[in-house]
Amino acid sequence: MLRRNVGSWNAIITAFSRKLHPEDAILMFSRMMGDGVYAKEVTFASVLASCGDVHGLILKYGFVGNVILESSLVDVYGKCNPNAVSWNVIVRRYLEMGEGKEAVFMFSKMIRMKARPMNFTISNAIVACSSFGGLKEAIQIHGFGLKMDAVEDDVVSSSLIGVYAKCGDLESARRLFETPCSKDLIAYTSLVSAYAMSGKISEAREIFDGMPERNIVSWNVMLAGYTRLDQSLYTLFVKICAATPDVELGKQVHGYAYRHGYHSNLFVSNALLDMYGKCGTLNWTRKWFYEMNNFRNNVSWNALLMSFSSHGLSEATIMAFPKMLGETTPSRYTFATLLVACANIHSLYMGKLIHGYMIRNCYDFDIVITEALFDMYSKCRCIAYAIRLFIASPSKDVVLFNSMIMGCAYNGMGEKVFRLFDCMKDEGITPDHVTFLGILRGCISKGQVELGRKYFELMCNDEYQLMPWLEHYSLMIELYGLHGFMEELALLLNTMPFQPSAKSISKVVDFRRKRKRYQLGEWIVESP
Repeated sequence: MLRRNVGSWNAIITAFSRKLHPEDAILMFSRMMGDGVYAKEVTFASVLASCGDVHGLILKYGFVGNVILESSLVDVYGKCNPNAVSWNVIVRRYLEMGEGKEAVFMFSKMIRMKARPMNFTISNAIVACSSFGGLKEAIQIHGFGLKMDAVEDDVVSSSLIGVYAKCGDLESARRLFETPCSKDLIAYTSLVSAYAMSGKISEAREIFDGMPERNIVSWNVMLAGYTRLDQSLYTLFVKICAATPDVELGKQVHGYAYRHGYHSNLFVSNALLDMYGKCGTLNWTRKWFYEMNNFRNNVSWNALLMSFSSHGLSEATIMAFPKMLGETTPSRYTFATLLVACANIHSLYMGKLIHGYMIRNCYDFDIVITEALFDMYSKCRCIAYAIRLFIASPSKDVVLFNSMIMGCAYNGMGEKVFRLFDCMKDEGITPDHVTFLGILRGCISKGQVELGRKYFELMCNDEYQLMPWLEHYSLMIELYGLHGFMEELALLLNTMPFQPSAKSISKVVDFRRKRKRYQLGEWIVESP
């Protein structure tokens, strides 16, 4: 070429760098410098992939703070054999670029390479944990810092107090704060902020009053705590309206919060959304949800989904989920609600999609999710999946056993119901009312009348001392009537401590007509 500009040089250097010809890339960079062509940031980003000796030129040309170049520098230093200073640069740069997890990963890599970190590096790694709520990682770094005697450093200890406070472990934060070397202004402010934002105003004020000096940040966090206290009171009032439920009083609290500027607070707004849903005013629920468009979070979406699901709108619950994914990240409470909705409409296809989504995105399967999955598969007549989940569950409580018993009874697997009851007793789990509901349903499906009477009497014995519910009596009516035990049915009807439900009376009429036991008609006429 007769005339070369910076674009031409960038093209040839980038080509050599991408084709894994580092010597040629560096050679062309040198020739470019020799020709007096002014290098651009793209030039440095390309050549840095081949050589780490141009960092000084970057400083000379004034490109300090450029995100593209600093990303390339981090990559170069990571590929070389960095010392303590360069490791600190790497961790710090990842932290400044908002990559907290990568900063912690590089710190752990540094430890594995037997490099001894500086106190500033440990502090940066701890601060990185704060950026993504990594309490577990912070505890591990804390342990490493104790071995290195780094926790006695004020910067490290203040960072630890900050991460414990932000992750909600106030006990550990306070315990570390009480050590002699930790009480600087940053530590004081971090702890005041943690207590204030947790609603513990008296503890926050105690720390605040003991501060040897205060700055504008200290005053701001203390004042914010008192403001949050007012917000907590509004939230409490709204929750009372939801529990009552009293939507008219809730609307008055909403109006009062609006007039005083608290309607835009996320905690208050989510409480209002939950209140409208629990009071059954779904039009208000939708309206308020859409008005929260600019500041809602996954808690807001969970409240909306729960409102739909609890009022029988299972299809609307499931249809809202894709929209939620476009706006926020679902939590495990989201999936529990969705799985209940799938179970209610027997949507095995959607239930499997949600199950697969949780597996692909590495969600934890706690006892609540496991029970919801089991209930969904059972009600969708896919009992084999449910059994596999039950067997794979590491911890089994009475609720999970009840779900398994009810699922087997619902799917006509009476033998498994009785074996599960024996397994419950072997594991020392005490059955409750719901357990016996499942047992009686299993007896009905298998025609085990005598066994059903045995379990019904077992409820009231000295071992369990459970007073039968109306539902238990209704199942016994169905058990006796379906299988022709009319004498026992008549005795049960005359000795019940309360009147049977309208549904049970209707069944008695059918049993009377089918078995031609018309004397039961006298009981029906005499019953109020």
